Amino acid sequence: MAEAADIQGTSPAPARRRWLRRTIALLAGTPLLAALVHSPVPLARAAETSSVDVQLTGLSPTAPVKGDTLTISGTVVNNGRETINGAHVGLRVGPALGDRSSIDEAAERSGFRAGTDPAEIDQAYSVKIASLPSKAGQDFTLRVPVAKLELDKDGVYQLGVSVSGETDSRPYEQVLGIRRTFLPWQPEPAAKRSQLTYLWPLISSTHLTAETGSDEVQTPVFLDDSLAAELGTGGRLERMVSLGRELPVTWVIDPDLLYTVDAMTKGYRYRTPDGRIVQGKNKAVAEQWLSSLEAAVQGKKVVALPFADPDIASLAHQGKDVSGTLGQLRPATDKAKQAVETVLHVTPSTDFSWPLEGAIDPAIVNVATSAGAHNVLTRSDSLQETGALGYTPSAARPIGAGATAVVADAELSTAFEGDMLSAASSTLAVQQFLAHSLALNLQKTDNQRSFVVTPQRMPSASQAQTMAEALRGLQAGRWTQPADLDAAAAAKPDAGVNTQVPGAGQYPEALHKTELPVSAFEKIRTTQNTLDHFKVILTAPDRVEIPFGNTTNREMSTSWRGRPEEARLYRDQVQDYLIGLTEKVKVVPKSDATLSGHSATIPVSVQNSLVQDVHGLVLRVKSANPTRLMFGDSGQAEQEVTVQGGHSQTVKFTANATASGPVEVTAQLFTKDGVPYGKERRFTVEATEITPTVMLVIAGGVLLLVLAGIKMYASRKRVAARAAAGESTQPSDGTPDTGPQSTGPSGTGETVDH
Repeated sequence: MAEAADIQGTSPAPARRRWLRRTIALLAGTPLLAALVHSPVPLARAAETSSVDVQLTGLSPTAPVKGDTLTISGTVVNNGRETINGAHVGLRVGPALGDRSSIDEAAERSGFRAGTDPAEIDQAYSVKIASLPSKAGQDFTLRVPVAKLELDKDGVYQLGVSVSGETDSRPYEQVLGIRRTFLPWQPEPAAKRSQLTYLWPLISSTHLTAETGSDEVQTPVFLDDSLAAELGTGGRLERMVSLGRELPVTWVIDPDLLYTVDAMTKGYRYRTPDGRIVQGKNKAVAEQWLSSLEAAVQGKKVVALPFADPDIASLAHQGKDVSGTLGQLRPATDKAKQAVETVLHVTPSTDFSWPLEGAIDPAIVNVATSAGAHNVLTRSDSLQETGALGYTPSAARPIGAGATAVVADAELSTAFEGDMLSAASSTLAVQQFLAHSLALNLQKTDNQRSFVVTPQRMPSASQAQTMAEALRGLQAGRWTQPADLDAAAAAKPDAGVNTQVPGAGQYPEALHKTELPVSAFEKIRTTQNTLDHFKVILTAPDRVEIPFGNTTNREMSTSWRGRPEEARLYRDQVQDYLIGLTEKVKVVPKSDATLSGHSATIPVSVQNSLVQDVHGLVLRVKSANPTRLMFGDSGQAEQEVTVQGGHSQTVKFTANATASGPVEVTAQLFTKDGVPYGKERRFTVEATEITPTVMLVIAGGVLLLVLAGIKMYASRKRVAARAAAGESTQPSDGTPDTGPQSTGPSGTGETVDH
């Protein structure tokens, strides 16, 4: 469409241009007259398809005041097959948009619409492009004094940056591409400003395993070393801290992140992709991040989520019927407060629960408040208004039982969820956010209202940068003023506001599909039962109770949403590692034994490969055939066992045999309350019965040997006595006297005594 000046053939005065704009806007709403306005004008035809892509990479200032110069930078790319000649980039300013729905409709439009899109402002402020070949691009910068935009009343104005030019096949000026954005205009502070609470979340996925070193300091083992990249310069979490430090925000922190980073500062190890465990080298990075965060939160409101940010919706829908599951929430809340106070030296609020994407139903509210939270963060696309008020009410809504739903604005909360890596996407998102915030404040009501923004849980670095840019645009305070989350929750609710929590059937199906399954909570319960059974034998149970208790919370984390296989693998690894620890205390396998006689002792060993002592164990041995082999009076015996760390203890049991033959014996450890511990060991005892007759024969043989020894001793003593008396031992033939000789049956000489 041509400018109004082109239609008239002259350059109209400012008042005339304003009149033309309003007239065109009115005509566009009337079908018959709109058709006349849409009639093609040779010098202002719109291309049948937009052949030029227009991207806006910068707009400054984002919310101008009188006397400013608006600077818009961007790029145009010719996607058509023909070269564009005599082109120019111009700015089009539409009338003020009436409400928030008008902003959304304008944002969704694409392509130039003659009669709907406004005329260009004075071409003196356009950028000329003599020639733009096919597939070629060209940067541009428009600089227009705000006074030339003719912004007459406070409101949100639509800006259109268009490219017009000619091609060989269409040798007349036509609009070849357009990009729309918004300009909030309120140069003076409003008499009534909205209170705006922006949550700044510090949340990450699970990084710590349940594994600790075998040394006394329990060096933690990480799943990988990816957290270091988030904490380092330019990383996601580094950007959140650096940017948030200068912004009026409420910090919402998962205490597990603090605990994890704090563990890095004490030295850590991590698992490599090939399964090796190596020493971590980013201790200094963790120390720097924690130091920066501690400085950033001083004097700011800090909200601590329950430890590891448990998935409230999954707990409510899938885990509530698994025994012990909901009991994890209260300890998670208690740990949260302690972790923040210990690491950051500030006292947080633990009175808020934040279900995923703010989606609630009665079950979610009940679970959220069961851990002690009185405020549930939801969103306006979940707890919706009927529209009867005619404006957007304040965030706080009483929902019964002393609980308050803090309803975040859905439009503002989802404004930066897209890909913000490109300057073009970021620029448009910032302007649309500011436009909605001004439109909220301009709604017709005498109430000063309080609005809350709950962005995505884990913004990327580029999303965080864009969020910060938008908040800087509000810092002049012309239509909003910052407030913390406590103030928003305590604000007086609007009369007639909807306080009815949506029913279970209204919970989004897409979110239902990503919840942790019942099997996940059953596996968590199994791990907890194993831990409870294990810690009763330990002299220092906190060495396993603390890391595994924290890991139980991590297994329920909201961060597993959309990663079911990774979540399952994590749960399996936790359970396998715990079982491996329990198996370090065991009955040592024993070989078969032979029992000769009526009674003997049988040794059984218990091994403890842990670094700490174990106690409270009972070792019980039991005969499978008490009529042949007895322990005690009932076929079994038991003894209490205490074993030092890294040692084995051997326990001896007295066994009595009543008959010969093999007997199977079972050795099993039990806890003091009688619960079996570990694997039982089986071995065979060969019982050999010895009769009285055999005993008499053996005794007689022993007696004969003793008598023979005595006789030999006496004989030798007599020979020695004669030698001492000087008696000759030589016979008359002169041969030596060797003593009496006797040849035994074997032909060998055996000494006998005469």
